[in-house]
Amino acid sequence: MAPKWRELADKLARRIKSGEYEPGQQLPHIRELVEEGEGSKSTVHAAYKALEAEGLVTSSRGHGTVVRQQSPLKRLGIARYDKAKWRDGDEVAFIADRVASGRAYRRGEQTQTVSLVEAPPVVAAAHGLPVGAEVYARARLVKESEQPTHTLTSYYRPEHVEGTRLVDPTPGPAGRGGGFRVLYDAGYEIDHMKEEICARVPTPDEVKLLQLPPGEPVVELHRTTYTADGTVVEFAIGVHSASRFAWEYDFKVPDSAAQKADGEAPGAK
Repeated sequence: MAPKWRELADKLARRIKSGEYEPGQQLPHIRELVEEGEGSKSTVHAAYKALEAEGLVTSSRGHGTVVRQQSPLKRLGIARYDKAKWRDGDEVAFIADRVASGRAYRRGEQTQTVSLVEAPPVVAAAHGLPVGAEVYARARLVKESEQPTHTLTSYYRPEHVEGTRLVDPTPGPAGRGGGFRVLYDAGYEIDHMKEEICARVPTPDEVKLLQLPPGEPVVELHRTTYTADGTVVEFAIGVHSASRFAWEYDFKVPDSAAQKADGEAPGAK
């Protein structure tokens, strides 16, 4: 026979998967299940830890044990940066992901801190600056309801953003259209970007901040954003909970042979 904690974990897992316990809903307190005869305190605690290890719930001080969103968000590739979304509308990147996923959102689900810092080596290299040069760091934490999904820190040269909404720490995007619209209005229209991603083990601080279950990796994103003349106007580092996103890319397949025949350099804009 399976141990009591395993039986309880399986019972709760069935309720979660059937929708009886919905994403974002807090499971009963341990003492409530003990009083209902589901087992001892240690039995219920072990069952909750098993559910957390299986990625069905998260546990944290002040929030208790909460059911995780099981269907991942679409993390759009090219489409999330469509100029029509932010230049002509108000659909900033994280909102574009929510819309594509059919999920609700609030602008205040993005919070940020802004500070003038010495550029770390990877940031300095991206911007072509000496290590230690001052840059603005705009660090965001994005949540879905109360569940953190990812962090994103954008680094800017002071001369590009000084006096703009990008140095305002008010929660939510930097006004209508967000940061790319701010750069556009300042004369720095984004033209192309490069994204690099890799999976890795999270740091203890990231586990706490993103409320990650045991053993879950993160996906780190490096995004470099350029104007048409090649000026880097933003370098960003994102850390995403691996299970909370499904990365989606839709693009035209290149034909470098045809480009060479036409006299165009591969990858030319």
